[in-house]
Amino acid sequence: MSDPRQSPLDKVIEKIKTSRDFTISLLIHIILVALFGTTVLFKATQEPPDFEGGEGGFVGAPEASNLPPPPPAEQLPQTPDITVTATPTNTANVQAITTTATTPAAFTMTQMVMAPPVPVAATATQMSAPKPTVSASAGTSMSKETAAAIKSFSGGWGKGQGSGTGTRSREFEFTAYLGQYSKGNWDSTVEQKKGENGKISISKGSLPNLLHYMNVHSGSKIKTNYKNVEAIKLDTDEIFQKKPPFIFLTGTKDFILSDAEVENLRKYVRVGGAIWGDSSVPGRNSRFDIAFRREMKRIIPDKDKDWEELPAKHPIFDPGQTYFNDVKTVPPGINYYNEPVYALKIYGEVAIIYTANDYGDMWQMGLTDDSKKIEDSKIGTTAEYVAINPAIWTPLDRFNTNNAYIRNIDPASLDLTYKFGTNIIMHLLTRWESKTKSAQSL
Repeated sequence: MSDPRQSPLDKVIEKIKTSRDFTISLLIHIILVALFGTTVLFKATQEPPDFEGGEGGFVGAPEASNLPPPPPAEQLPQTPDITVTATPTNTANVQAITTTATTPAAFTMTQMVMAPPVPVAATATQMSAPKPTVSASAGTSMSKETAAAIKSFSGGWGKGQGSGTGTRSREFEFTAYLGQYSKGNWDSTVEQKKGENGKISISKGSLPNLLHYMNVHSGSKIKTNYKNVEAIKLDTDEIFQKKPPFIFLTGTKDFILSDAEVENLRKYVRVGGAIWGDSSVPGRNSRFDIAFRREMKRIIPDKDKDWEELPAKHPIFDPGQTYFNDVKTVPPGINYYNEPVYALKIYGEVAIIYTANDYGDMWQMGLTDDSKKIEDSKIGTTAEYVAINPAIWTPLDRFNTNNAYIRNIDPASLDLTYKFGTNIIMHLLTRWESKTKSAQSL
């Protein structure tokens, strides 16, 4: 019998000591809980993988119920250790999902991870590749037939090859045209009139003034058609009959050449002619600037040929090769714009040349024969061809007319651009001579 003075805890301990069956039963329960309790908890918390669709993504089951699932990008490298079956139909398949066996042959990562599309990767590589450099000598070789055609087309411009002292010792004779393209304001720097035969003649303006300047300052050794400059349609055979060394294109607006114009001009530059574009809006990204660059690439669409800046060592800047050797760089144009001279070449020579500084508007103002004054008397030899634009300059207000802020209009600036224009034309007249002379069997 127990002592009535014992505490309840002492009574329980004494009961356990005296009850062997109770002790054995308690130990058995403890063992059973230890053996089977863990297994039950593990099966209750294990879940199959979560296939949520989307962009082919795959999300694995969390390792512990009290932690958030890791991001898909971190879980993806572990997915090969999981076996995937199409549709579980029994307990065995569920057990296969929860196993950590090695990767079976049925599992493929490409079914769950989207690879970058191949065309996009190829395009990115092409766009990031460095632009090929077109050297001055690239593509300079020409066949016997090509050289003969160019020599036939250009052979009449220069009278004799000179004595080796430069172009000043030689005589030249040629015609020049203002290009009349099908849309846009091709006549933005000239005044025109239509004759009885429907021919458009240019009475005053940029191209007549430049040609007149060449006549005067060469002592008539350079004979030009400054008195009868005409507009020429770009899709006619007249280009090949008159054989001009260049066709002058200008304007301020967007324009699109017709297919016939493109084809005709392509043939023209490949037999030795040239296109000279001069924007009437100085600087880059005007409507004419964008249109001219675009349309000329239709004429010379070769992938290995692109617009080039003419370098400082180019013949139009070389004092030993230019007509006026005091012009050693690109002169500033309207409002002091000073864009480089751009060109597209074939056989290593200029086929299309582009000045973006608006020299044409400057050449609406003629100069007296001594180049010391702007010709505004309407009497002298130059005045007949002057087309003074009052929005740019008038004799009464030479610095600011009608609140139009136009700068760099003075005799010295005009004379420099006239000399530069002369140097460009002289290069276009002579650029083929050495190539056609040295071509095989010519």
